[in-house]
Amino acid sequence: MAKKLTFFILLAMVAGTVFGFLLNRLVADPATLEGITSHLGIVTDLFLRLIKMIIAPLVFATLVSGIAHMGDSAALGRIGVRSIGWFLCASLVSLALGLILVNLLQPGAGAFSGDALAKAASAPHVVESASFTLKDFVTHLVPRSIVEAMADNEILQIVVFAIFFGVAMTAIGEKAAPVLRGIEALSQIMLQITDYVMRVAPLAVFAAVTVAVAEQGLSILATFGKFLGGFYFAMLVLWCLLFGTSFLIVGRRARLLIRYIREPILLAFSTASSEAAFPRTLEALDRFGVPRRIASFVLPLGYSFNLDGSMMYCTFATIFIAQAYGIDLSLGQEVTMLLLLMVTSKGMAGVPRASLVVISATLSFFHIPEAGLVLILAVDHFLDMGRSATNVVGNAVASIAVARWEGAIEVLEPPEIEPPHAPTHTPEHGLRGLEIDPKG
Repeated sequence: MAKKLTFFILLAMVAGTVFGFLLNRLVADPATLEGITSHLGIVTDLFLRLIKMIIAPLVFATLVSGIAHMGDSAALGRIGVRSIGWFLCASLVSLALGLILVNLLQPGAGAFSGDALAKAASAPHVVESASFTLKDFVTHLVPRSIVEAMADNEILQIVVFAIFFGVAMTAIGEKAAPVLRGIEALSQIMLQITDYVMRVAPLAVFAAVTVAVAEQGLSILATFGKFLGGFYFAMLVLWCLLFGTSFLIVGRRARLLIRYIREPILLAFSTASSEAAFPRTLEALDRFGVPRRIASFVLPLGYSFNLDGSMMYCTFATIFIAQAYGIDLSLGQEVTMLLLLMVTSKGMAGVPRASLVVISATLSFFHIPEAGLVLILAVDHFLDMGRSATNVVGNAVASIAVARWEGAIEVLEPPEIEPPHAPTHTPEHGLRGLEIDPKG
């Protein structure tokens, strides 16, 4: 099923590109084109809503179940510290790599004429800058209501509540056994719903790609070719670093990881949504051998603290805009920018179009014209496709790294033939030694 779905997603991407190009060329009336793309967009919007419908209960159920099976708070704290440590290092590498490559490639130098820059300055601002404060960040961690957090898909708030819930279940021991069985059943139900939803993924991919190409046209890729090419080259370098690190961690078994996460990568790329790939990424890590208790903890945290593609985009796009306006930043200013983004990017997690919000705030801090955002908005969707896929890769590698440090997976040679079914994991018992029959 997985191989067929990957094939159909690829086919949908190609068909969507061709159909979108034909619409862009043959439909001359903007109102008619907008009507067609608006109706096609319904398919993608419905698919993304179905995915969002799954995420909150899936994150809660898998994380609570994993914490309960850890057995003690020390294991939870150890995994948390290792996860955050990895996230900080990965963010630093992503930001620094974007900074280095944008300076080497110089994609913004002479990219726009004076008229284009003046037109951008007169355009209305479509992204509002948001200030980062420690108070807002810390208070946002704790949900006012778990119902509200789930309704808004505030993953970080759901994680915080799930940690309290799971630790409390471990503390009361045997009394929590019926609840744990129910939560484990909920997790399996949500994964089964995911299987149903994913069957319409190719249609959503076709609609999303068609709309993007029909609205913008392929010619815009040539106009912004140097910027797009430079950023995708930077992401390719980051992918090589991430997969190279996975080979260092688990040896040649990393080839299996690449095979298992290709479907979530394609899904995130084609829909420009990291969330769309979350359930499938969780399943891919399960097949690879990462225990659910680790993957269900690292992945949700990664959605707030480990967006490698978005991190790289922040430095790359900010320096690109500075280059377009002929503004030279000193080494000290660029280092300051890197450190600033290390902090502000964590506080902006969960904000719609978060990367653009972070970039807007950074431009203002360094007195770079914020109108420069208008220059990149035209191709932001195509850039978002790449950074969403990169976020999936980064979080998958983070999960196997933490699992390896925990001794939960070993460095083994990959099997010559992929098993026909996903491996099943023996439940890990942790409620004060309580053994729970997985069949209830």
